[in-house]
Amino acid sequence: MASREELEARLASAERRLDELTAEGARNDDKMRRSQAREVRLLQAETIDALFVALIDGLRVSYGVDYVSVVICDPDHDIRHLLLANGTPAEDFEDLVIVESISGMAPQYIALQQPWLGAFAACDHQLICPNAKDVRSIAMIPLTHRGKLFGSINLCSADAMRFTRDHAHDFLAHLGVIASFCVENTVNRARLLRSGFTDVLTGWNNRRYLGVRLIEELARARRDGSRLVCLMLDIDHFKRVNDTWGHAAGDAVLRELAQRIESQVRASDVAARYGGEEFIVLLPDTDSRSASLLAERIRNAVSASPVDIPHDETVEVTISIGIAEVKPSPDDDDLKTLGDSLIARADVALYEAKSAGRDRVVVEAA
Repeated sequence: MASREELEARLASAERRLDELTAEGARNDDKMRRSQAREVRLLQAETIDALFVALIDGLRVSYGVDYVSVVICDPDHDIRHLLLANGTPAEDFEDLVIVESISGMAPQYIALQQPWLGAFAACDHQLICPNAKDVRSIAMIPLTHRGKLFGSINLCSADAMRFTRDHAHDFLAHLGVIASFCVENTVNRARLLRSGFTDVLTGWNNRRYLGVRLIEELARARRDGSRLVCLMLDIDHFKRVNDTWGHAAGDAVLRELAQRIESQVRASDVAARYGGEEFIVLLPDTDSRSASLLAERIRNAVSASPVDIPHDETVEVTISIGIAEVKPSPDDDDLKTLGDSLIARADVALYEAKSAGRDRVVVEAA
């Protein structure tokens, strides 16, 4: 039979263990409350820019870490365009890394399905944490959609023991699920708002969208030291089509010509219906000579065969094209004015093509 001293020792040990479990339970309750508060803040973000602020700045403050970055794979530039349309270009977010492919960004991305915690290594993590300084541990939280990785939230600490492989990551995993849902939700909401950027008749982007993309492409050209070319295309004698065969025929011509033009441009080019029978195509990283060759292909594609219109009739259609180019300098800060000037110069070249007899391409005078 145990002695009194042994029983008292066991009781004391049990009480200490109870105190430890109580304290651990309180800590877990506190973690749960803070985790829920973080997730609520993410769920309350109604726009993409607000969500990225909550993910980057909000989580850095909430977790008390030294650095947070977010990596997003955006191969079609969809998120970039949505941010720009909202007035907050991706470049405004210093620690938002938007890439066309996450392949090779970090070795952990090969099999990142659950949070990865461990030592920060510049050789492995510099691409996903480009501005991290003096950090020693990292928690990489996967962002997934239908089981496919499309990015990560990266929490970095100067404390080497803050994130280790021995730490539980249940709360971080749940955060990743919520964050992934929030990214998808805010992107879909932004897409719905952006539906006003599409021309209903042709399915092309409209003038409003062109204004957004023009600024973006000028910023890209300024950054890369490259050229941006603008083609302005106008259907010759379009009023005659409407007056002779009616507006239904005119609509058929617009739809068909949009398809013929689109068949000649690259996926990276920006095509929009500018208004009425006018179209604009922006050609990034292109010079006037290459643009002129493309314009001739477009002109030939348009006039290659008659366009079918209602009542089993056809109509011959041609177009005139004006071309202007710009190479922004690093000092060009007013990109809107620069873009307006580019379109105006392409319009002048188009007027010259019309005055010279139509069905031709004119490049602005040097």
